[in-house]
Amino acid sequence: MNGGFTYVSRIGGRVAGLSLLDHLAARYRHSTRDEWRERIDAGLVLVEGRPARAGDLLRRGATIAWARPPWEEPEAPLTYALLYEDAALLAVAKPAGLPTLPGGGYLDHTLLALVRRRHAAATPVHRLGRGTSGIVLFARTARASRALARAWRERRVTKVYRALVEGRPERNSFTVETGIGRVPHPVLGTVFAACPGGLPSRSVVRVLERGQATSLVEARIETGRPHQIRIHMAASGHPLAGDPLYAAGGGLREDGRALPGETGYLLHALRVALDHPETGAPFEVVCRPPCALEISVERDATAPFI
Repeated sequence: MNGGFTYVSRIGGRVAGLSLLDHLAARYRHSTRDEWRERIDAGLVLVEGRPARAGDLLRRGATIAWARPPWEEPEAPLTYALLYEDAALLAVAKPAGLPTLPGGGYLDHTLLALVRRRHAAATPVHRLGRGTSGIVLFARTARASRALARAWRERRVTKVYRALVEGRPERNSFTVETGIGRVPHPVLGTVFAACPGGLPSRSVVRVLERGQATSLVEARIETGRPHQIRIHMAASGHPLAGDPLYAAGGGLREDGRALPGETGYLLHALRVALDHPETGAPFEVVCRPPCALEISVERDATAPFI
């Protein structure tokens, strides 16, 4: 059991005027409408620091706080490896199955919680999906956090991933520029997928090996959209092997009920390169992939990426 958590949010213009119950039931779909009503009636939901009623109408700028009692979190691998450390940043290797940040029932069983046990001020600069392994960078100072955030925003960071995909891509290298946006999902309301008119996105892919049913690829992402490699490889006709959510074409699989955090695929953040946030010198960190993503034939895997 963890220690519970108090969630705090501020009402924006789009939901102002809704009732408290309508807002909570729509935003936090992990609980039913009746469960939210019970929490409100029990005084567990506060608006502006005071117990509220289910039918109270929300005004813009109001603060909502609700206390979730301690709960038993789903299992996850509670370990990570330290790849690099200095006064400004940390680079750690996240195992597949461990969420980067709290959410979906995870609080203490997260990379953030584990890292902060030793580095209390560390702040993740980016995140990996729960099923993805590999490099996550943490800033250790406010100055480093600002510099790294600016580098990500200005696309001055090289990010290379390795993945196992379905099928045998015909071309040795190719670029995917399918737009990514929100599409309907029966459980969450919406999720990110290939979407006409979606946000501009670009991934550059090279094929390392071809097998009978699967192939090993590396992808350099030039934008950082949610689930970009999973969506772009699916859009190319070669979804990640074992991905429960995305089908060939980049949309959702037929039953459409899998969640983005579900695992089963092999995707690894292999290399991150950028200018160091304090010194400005070129900085690169590499994380060896799991055995299933190792190259099995002799080739120059250190050749410059396309």
